[in-house]
Parts: sequence; C-alpha cells; structure tokens
Amino acid sequence: MKIHKLAITLALLLLLMASLHAQTLTVLHTFTGGRDGARPQAGLTMDAGGNLYGTTQYGGTTNNGAVFKLKRSGSGWILSPLYNFAGGLDGARPMARVVFGPNGTLYGTTEFGGTTNDCNGGCGTVFNLQPPPTACTAALCPWIETIVQRFTYLAFPESDITIDSAGNLYGTTYAGGYLAPGGGNGCYPDCGAVYELSPSNGSWTLAVLYSFRGAEYSDGMNPVGGVTFDNTGNLYGATNMGGSCNFGIVYRLAPNGSNWNESILQQLCPQAPSPTSSLTFDGSSTFYGSGEGNTPYGAMPPQIFSLTQSGGGWVFTTIYTFNQNGGGPGRALLLDSAGNLYGTTVSGGSHNCGVIFKLSPSAGNWTYTDLYDFTGASDGCSPATSLIMDAVGNLYGTTSSGGGDFDGTVFKFTP
Repeated sequence: MKIHKLAITLALLLLLMASLHAQTLTVLHTFTGGRDGARPQAGLTMDAGGNLYGTTQYGGTTNNGAVFKLKRSGSGWILSPLYNFAGGLDGARPMARVVFGPNGTLYGTTEFGGTTNDCNGGCGTVFNLQPPPTACTAALCPWIETIVQRFTYLAFPESDITIDSAGNLYGTTYAGGYLAPGGGNGCYPDCGAVYELSPSNGSWTLAVLYSFRGAEYSDGMNPVGGVTFDNTGNLYGATNMGGSCNFGIVYRLAPNGSNWNESILQQLCPQAPSPTSSLTFDGSSTFYGSGEGNTPYGAMPPQIFSLTQSGGGWVFTTIYTFNQNGGGPGRALLLDSAGNLYGTTVSGGSHNCGVIFKLSPSAGNWTYTDLYDFTGASDGCSPATSLIMDAVGNLYGTTSSGGGDFDGTVFKFTP
C-alpha cells in the first residue's frame, strides 16, 4: 500500500513538473535602440506564415520609431527593420500595431509628425507599407511607405486601425475634432473623434464620423482605443475621459445614411476607471474592456469589465478588479475560442514589472490566473501590449522596457 501511494505521489509530482516546465517565456528579440527600434507600445500582427510584425515608439535612424518584421528561421527568429520614420512630414512615434489590409499591405498610425507647424510636432499620420516590387537580396530591404493621411484638425491617433472588407480604414484621434469641416456636433474644446478613410482611384477621402463633446455634455472625450465592429456594421468603442463623472463612456456609432448616430451605452461612473483600449467583441452580444487605473482623479485599481446586450438595454459587469492602483491593462484583451480572456498589465506582479494573466469563465464567475510575472531583466518589463495567439495556443507580445538594453523585448509565452 505504501509503495502504491508513493507511486501516485511521484506521478503527480512529475505531472506538476511537466506542467511548470511547459509554461515558459522565450525572448524572441531584444531591442537595441538602433535600426531595429526601441520601446514598443503596442502588440503584434501575425501573417499566414507565422511571421510577426510590430512597431516601436522610439529608435530607428532618427529616433522617431520603426516598423519591424520577425521571421522564423529554424529554431530562432530574425528581425528585419521594414521602415524607420524620419519625423516631420514623414510621421513619428507609432503607438499602435500595424494591420494587414485586403491587399496584403500594412496600415498603421504615427502619433506625431505629418506636418511641421501643427500640434507642436505634427498631429500624426496614417501610413501604408508595401514590400519592394522585386525580390531583395540585400541585408536590409526597407518597405515602401505611402502617407494615407496627414492630420491637421484631428490630432494624435494612438489606436489600432480597423479595416472593413471594402478596405475602408477606421480609427480614433485622442484630440481635435471641433474644427472638423462637416463635423456637425463640434467639441468643447477639442475632445477627439472617430474617423473613416475611404480609398478611391488611388487617393483617400477623410470623413469625421463623430466628434466628441466632452464632460459638460455627458459625452465622451479623448478616446485612446480604437473602434470595433459588431455583426451588423455598428462601431463600438470607449473614451478615456468625459461622461457624467469624467471617467469615460462606452459608445456605439450606428450608420444612418451618410451619417453616424452616437449612443452612450454606459457611463463609467463609478464602475470602471478610464478605458485605454479598444473593446473585444465575442461575436454575439458581449463586449469586453479594461480600465487602466490612472483616472483624472488619481490612480484606482484597474478593472476588467463586460457589457452585454440584453433585451433593449445593456448590462455592465465588473469581471475582475486588480489589487494594485494604476498600471493595469493598457491594450485590448484577447478572447480565445473557449471564452477565456488574456491580457497584460503594465505594472504589478512579484517584481512590479507587469504580468500575463488569464480570466476563465465558470458558472457565471471568472477565475483569475497569473500566468507569468516579468522580472525587468532579460525578459523585459511593462508589457503595454495586446496579445495574439497562434494555432497551438502560444501567446506573443512586447514589453516596452527591460531587456539587455532596457529598450524592450518581443516575447513568446507557452501556457
């Protein structure tokens, strides 16, 4: 009997050790601050071949940021700088991911640049990157950049671009909007906007879908995250501030002929602090979001929330509240096919360098699991990133600091 119990104990220990061994974080690249870039502030995009694409806020040849590609090579990865921003008319400091359009090229935004005399350094751009038209055999093969939009009366696009099947681009700007031609409802004084860029005969047409009006109108202001489509063509998003308590709102924009009508679905007062990311849609009736924790009234515990359509209204639920003030999730949550949510926090964890977490639904409740605590050493620190998942369940993202040169990392996490 004792031998039998010992065998069971050893088997359980081996299973536990195997499980712990399987949960590993691998650094795919450590940024140096040179042509490869420095301090990524957004997540990654994966192509059909499993290659990764991303942006860095700094680094590059003029320290105005870069776009990079990480290509699988045997058991390792090789980074290729696709484009280094020059600042000025070219754009500077990308804060969002690059995403693929229907034509297979990359679209993204820079928070600054585009002009030389507006917004104290430029109001930002939307750009397109295409690979060279012929095969490149050199060590460095930069892609070809085209500026889609240089912003003037809109300012500071920080969000990921959303692209529909027709190739139209949608996004938000943190500021601007009140001087927008045809903007309609204006803003007091400049609270940000939702925009659309439509391609036509080789050029692009900018339309302001909605200009936020701010706290004095109980409307939102300063959207940081982008917009998300539902199944019927409505756009959903959240603002960082504004609303009746200046904690932000969750909104819907519904197309109405050539116009878009805003509906405020939730005043985030006092349920959740200042959302900083796009919403994640489950494909049915629920949106998931997060409040980073740094509100206009000081730091608050970050939260994860859901908003579910029920009957003719919406039900707001706080899924999880973190146990630190500030430093919560800064980017959109990842939803897998089993209904689990994954994300990162900018701080917290055993080394206060952020964590990778998982929230699992069970019988109407959610179970929080801390998957990994960043140390601030070679693995990086402060992951201001959304996560992506490959076909076998590995997670990929970036850290905005840490690593050997303290300029951030790209990582792969195996659950």
